[in-house]
Amino acid sequence: MRTLAKDAVNKIGEEITLMGWVAGRRDHGKIIFIDLRDRWGVVQVVFSGMPSSGELTKIPDISRDFVLADKLRPEWVVEIDGIVKERPKGMENLELATGKIEIQATRLKILSEAKTSPFDVLSDGREIGEDNRLKYRYLDLRRPRLLKNLTMRDKIISFIRDYLHKKDFIEIETPILTKSTPEGARDYVVPSRLHPGKFYALPQSPQQYKQLLMVAGIERYFQIARCFRDEDTRGDRQPEFTQLDLEMSFASQEEILALTEELYADIIETLYPDKKISQRPFPRLTCKEAMDKYGTDKPDLRKDKNNPNELAFAFIVDFPMFEWKDAEKRWDAVHHPFTKIRNPEHEIRKENAGRLMAYQYDFVLNGCEIGGGSIREHNPEILEKVFEIMGNKKEDIRRQFGHLLESFEYGVPPHGGIASGVDRLVMILEQEPSIREVIAFPKTGDGRDLMMDSPSEISKKQLRELHIKTAD
Repeated sequence: MRTLAKDAVNKIGEEITLMGWVAGRRDHGKIIFIDLRDRWGVVQVVFSGMPSSGELTKIPDISRDFVLADKLRPEWVVEIDGIVKERPKGMENLELATGKIEIQATRLKILSEAKTSPFDVLSDGREIGEDNRLKYRYLDLRRPRLLKNLTMRDKIISFIRDYLHKKDFIEIETPILTKSTPEGARDYVVPSRLHPGKFYALPQSPQQYKQLLMVAGIERYFQIARCFRDEDTRGDRQPEFTQLDLEMSFASQEEILALTEELYADIIETLYPDKKISQRPFPRLTCKEAMDKYGTDKPDLRKDKNNPNELAFAFIVDFPMFEWKDAEKRWDAVHHPFTKIRNPEHEIRKENAGRLMAYQYDFVLNGCEIGGGSIREHNPEILEKVFEIMGNKKEDIRRQFGHLLESFEYGVPPHGGIASGVDRLVMILEQEPSIREVIAFPKTGDGRDLMMDSPSEISKKQLRELHIKTAD
């Protein structure tokens, strides 16, 4: 049975089997030292040229294994049997969790050889060109920094799930193939083979589905959701990303913000005890206050911006409902059209669009927007007015959103929610400059996957099946 590197310290005097990658090799004449790495750590293995005495004399092939060990190179995958021993006094490596032991090898099996890596997988990696790292991402992920990022990401998501389950939320997956509707960014569209000329869209967020779940009486929903937006990329954006999506029925804005604050404060206290939240309760600024005082609606409220362990959370509230789009000569929703308007119903008309305010809130950390949400409009007549203010015709509104408007005619509770970016949160907590450093297989800044060579062309046969012709 295989023993993990981290568990070897508890098996002094026992013969164990280790499996992993060769992280380093040092040849000292009649002794060869191998650093064996698995996901849980590194342990030193010793190969002796000739058996001396004791238990090793029973191994007839020790010389053969020594010769085989002499062939080992970095990143070869091996299986090693050996006896766990305490290192001689003065030879311990206290920087390693396994630094007080070593494995006296008794058998070596090479499971897989490896070509010379295009870069050092044990370094920090920041000195290596990103294109090269992303082309060989399966190698890049071997470096300890990225393994730590993915491990902490997993712990954060696991913590969120446990926390929300204790609050009676239900985790529900919503569709990836959905309908293209105007919600902000461009949709990624997927042609339908069975329905020529028609297309699915990948969800920019589960917005409509989570509201439909409230109509269904779920009351408390959450999802670690995959979202897709065809927009220009930058350091904190990707074509596909992950967010914590949650929705509550019969909840006020205050209840949603209080739940969010408690969840994120508990994440920091439990998983990042070395970090300090600069202010509790999290400050709340109106959008106007933030813009007037800081010139941005995502202010960095840290007292000492040179202190990487300071976390300044804040909520920005009271956003305008609409903004004027000069290029398109029309009003558009500041966030999305499903947001409830704070003004009385009789004021909701086009000539008042610039004065209408929304039950909208953003969630900010250290000058970065990590989430946003709103109380939703559950009156179908008001929703239609909102879409009309945005320049939509009645027939288009019914064609694009008729399913949602109709559902609201069957008993819809007041509801609201918030969506928080998992990638951005981990990026900030791990002090990384880009969300690409906390995603297993990210795209480049221009949306390409260099490892898989995508996007790529598809065959003429596939195009014919999809009833698609490409422009010459």
